[in-house]
Amino acid sequence: MTKSFLIDTSRCTACRGCQIACKEWKDFPAVHTLQTGTHQNPPDLGPYNYKLIRFKEYKINNRVEWLFFPEQCRHCDEPGCKAGADAIMEGAIIKDKDTGAVLYTELTKQFTPQQAEDVRSMCPYNVPRWSKEKGELTKCDMCFDRITNGAVPACVKTCCTGCMNFGEREAMIKLGNERLEKIRKTYPKATLLDPDEVSVIFLVTEDRKLYHEFAERRTPAPLPGMGRQEFLASLTRPFKAMFG
Repeated sequence: MTKSFLIDTSRCTACRGCQIACKEWKDFPAVHTLQTGTHQNPPDLGPYNYKLIRFKEYKINNRVEWLFFPEQCRHCDEPGCKAGADAIMEGAIIKDKDTGAVLYTELTKQFTPQQAEDVRSMCPYNVPRWSKEKGELTKCDMCFDRITNGAVPACVKTCCTGCMNFGEREAMIKLGNERLEKIRKTYPKATLLDPDEVSVIFLVTEDRKLYHEFAERRTPAPLPGMGRQEFLASLTRPFKAMFG
């Protein structure tokens, strides 16, 4: 049975333990950043930051509210990035049948920067990042080495509030619905984001658009030179048509 995350943002305190645990487990180097006027740091996902706590501040019901969003790859049931990559080089991106993890293989190193950008643009959540240094597409791999050896992902292991959860998909959806029922008593707008389409299910308390531009699933834009009608037709046929 495939695995899923449940990320309950109502319990997130933005301690960034998950963000740091990810970097430490992957043995990623520090990334030089600058103060951008927000506690969010670094400013965005990158080749050495597969996990990022996004910060948003709003005045809601006459109260200042922080909304935290632990961003990562959603490991989609039908990954747009894989469909795009298959049109270029089959096997560059695979989906593990046992866990549901979407994995980028060494073959992505054979992509040109433009091909990598084309594949990245097919992600409905704008997650993959191109590494100039390594010459490959990168993103969260669900800590595949850990979960295939009976451990939970590093981000889940370090979470101390119950925000990050991981297990069999049916169990995570059940837990999500149970928490949602309780949370809606205080936050009537609370919802689960795209639970039927992804393996990383977010529970949010407010309108998803308040958290992050790409918290809302987007429809990929047409590639250069593709007319609108051709693009709309391509959404219901193999993605290879989009790459010629």
